[in-house]
Amino acid sequence: MNQFALFLNLGGGEVVLILLVVLLLFGGKGLPSVARTLGKGIREFKDATNGLQKDIQESTGSLTEKINEHIQEVKKEIEK
Repeated sequence: MNQFALFLNLGGGEVVLILLVVLLLFGGKGLPSVARTLGKGIREFKDATNGLQKDIQESTGSLTEKINEHIQEVKKEIEK
């Protein structure tokens, strides 16, 4: 939550105000379900982001290896 608040550039007062509005809208009994749903959504977003990041790293891994091999070949040629 802290990183999310920093992302939106919110101060402590604004966060408290938002929490009060949410409490007024959903009430004390509805608040846990709202928080649970929000947590699930954030978790799914993180999982999707991590999956995409993993796919990108896997697809560029072989490219990185090839570039490093060429760099080593160029270094060997320079040393000769």
